[in-house]
Amino acid sequence: MAAAPRRSEIALEHSVLRPVRSHHAFEACVEQLATAIRLGVYPLGTTLPAERDLAERLGVSRATLREAMAALRQAGLIETRRGRGGGTVVTLKPRTPSARKAARISAAQRADWLDVLEFRRITEPGAAYLAAQRKQDRELTDDQGYQLRSALADVDAASRPAAHRQADSRLHLTVATLTGSPRVVEAVTGVQRVLHEMLLAIPVLDANIAHSDRQHAAVVRAILGGRPDRARRAMEQHCDDTAALLRGLVG
Repeated sequence: MAAAPRRSEIALEHSVLRPVRSHHAFEACVEQLATAIRLGVYPLGTTLPAERDLAERLGVSRATLREAMAALRQAGLIETRRGRGGGTVVTLKPRTPSARKAARISAAQRADWLDVLEFRRITEPGAAYLAAQRKQDRELTDDQGYQLRSALADVDAASRPAAHRQADSRLHLTVATLTGSPRVVEAVTGVQRVLHEMLLAIPVLDANIAHSDRQHAAVVRAILGGRPDRARRAMEQHCDDTAALLRGLVG
């Protein structure tokens, strides 16, 4: 039978879990819950609080919480046990190949990955801003606009996870090329290379892919509409949500 949280653990829970402010709450839920589990707020073998209580604590719907819990199960952080004395129990046992890979990542590599996520938060929103600025200034050709729309269509059409990941990278690289800056292209290429490694270390999550696809569409609309500030904000949201998911599942 799984152990119930101690009083001190309950106090920590109230400090660590906070209402989610992100527009897309799924990734933020995964990050907060995974962090709480890894830091021992919910120790190995204990049962998580009831779904209703967690959803209230995080300020999200129960549907969003269930999506986040499913991601934690795929990553091997928890398992759900049925019957008397059941519940959602902290296991910390990687089950999928991607979760086992994440468990083997060194501290140095994790630190480097976190640095890349910070660098990405600067470079990719900046690239989206510059691309939209060039559209506003009528410096983008019709062919370049077509390339961007085609790159987005390729992401939407990709049905297999590996194909989706490659199409996703091509879209981000296409945005970078629209800036007209070789240095921006080089920076985004380096970020996407490391990001690909990071994403291979976590499970493929349908909820995250759906959110990502909507954010891609918002970025492309803003660029083609010549809205630099809107393009930057949309890319920032996209980078923040991806970073939250990776920080949670990679640790």
